[in-house]
Amino acid sequence: MKTWRRILLLAGLGLIGSAGAQSTDYRQQYAEQWPLILSSTQSGAYRVVLEPDIYRRAWSPALADVQVFNAAGQSLPSALLAPDQPLAQPPVQRELPWFVLPPLDARQRNDLQLLTERDTDGRVRRVEARLGGGADAPTAGGWLVDASVLGQQPIAALVLDWEDSVQPLQAQVQVDASDDLQHWRPLLGSAPLVDLQRAGKRLLQRRLQVDGAARYLRILPQGTAPLPPLRGMLAELPPAPATLPWEWLSLPPQAAGKGEYTFTLDGRFPIGRANVETADNSLVQWTLYSRDDDSAEWQRRTAPWIAYQLKQDAQGAATQSEPQVLAVPTRDRYWKLVATPAETATAPTLRLGYQPEVLVFLSQGAAPYALAVGSATARRADAPVGVMIDELRQRNDPAWQPTLARLEGAPEPLAGKAALSPARDWKAWLLWALLGAGVLVVGGLAVSLLRQKPAPSDDP
Repeated sequence: MKTWRRILLLAGLGLIGSAGAQSTDYRQQYAEQWPLILSSTQSGAYRVVLEPDIYRRAWSPALADVQVFNAAGQSLPSALLAPDQPLAQPPVQRELPWFVLPPLDARQRNDLQLLTERDTDGRVRRVEARLGGGADAPTAGGWLVDASVLGQQPIAALVLDWEDSVQPLQAQVQVDASDDLQHWRPLLGSAPLVDLQRAGKRLLQRRLQVDGAARYLRILPQGTAPLPPLRGMLAELPPAPATLPWEWLSLPPQAAGKGEYTFTLDGRFPIGRANVETADNSLVQWTLYSRDDDSAEWQRRTAPWIAYQLKQDAQGAATQSEPQVLAVPTRDRYWKLVATPAETATAPTLRLGYQPEVLVFLSQGAAPYALAVGSATARRADAPVGVMIDELRQRNDPAWQPTLARLEGAPEPLAGKAALSPARDWKAWLLWALLGAGVLVVGGLAVSLLRQKPAPSDDP
């Protein structure tokens, strides 16, 4: 019996020790890793543009098996973002015409009648004002801003420029919008204007976040605090979206039936566009389908569209129809084109377009860092990196973005193909085996006790 106990004890300790050893180096759950080169070592956040090899090595349909590790093998806070999300463009500023409004009593503000002179395109040339009765307690008047020069382009913010003064400024204003100078709607209910100085330091707040579009804006004071003498007004326009190139993959066809062709994609690319190429002139109506499992139902990805190709000179230059835009990016591996009518179809080449995504991570621990890819069991827990980026841009610089990091050299092997095999719950099997062994031991004890002969009785 002591032998059985020793065996069970050793097996249990072996199970605990194996589990502890496996939990120390999480990189061994991945197939391989790429070393990362940092463009600056003094940054707290970095972005890695995913290369085609990363998409081809990934196992997870959602790219959850792409993770950054430090030199100690610790996973770093990271998140997979859309191609343009980490890239900030500098804000565009335009100078706007503005006009001083006369000071009014707050109770009589609605009695103000603006007499404006406008040209044929709606731009304000001159502003006069008539005051309603009872304006006997004047306060600061505010400003009228002519935003018609922007042509209804959305405005992110107004940036005011006033003359320097030793007098402290701390006022509240509201911003209203109008398209005809008669009917006004609120854009910003209340916002501070601040200009304070002390001990050679200055606290300045002159930016009004409006996030709206209108031909005309007015800035009116709230309360009795005086407004500063204004000398300029800038409109801060939303930055233009980052211009990112589209990468294209060409897939050869496999005939699947009359007028039907199938294609296989060799990676988890976020496909967002599709087009068709043929060896000769063509004019065919196609419908595109995809699925991630070759036994699943096909899902339609585009409405039927007319794809054409026309060669116009002897050099082979061809004019093609525009690519089709998918409703949402998809990472499916299997694709199908169906022609209507089927008799007119020639074997096409399917071209799928995608924009490389960006993995943003925070630097923690010692470098070097590495990007591990390919695992059937490991899953990245996305950190709220996007929220952090937005807050840093609001607090510091709207053009701030994570520092660039890039893949360097060939991949280094980790667990290899073993990481791509679904996990076997060997711990559960071992526990069941130990439990079974324990049952056998207890059963053996019971049988041995039953076989023992009862001791002779001393009764007469």
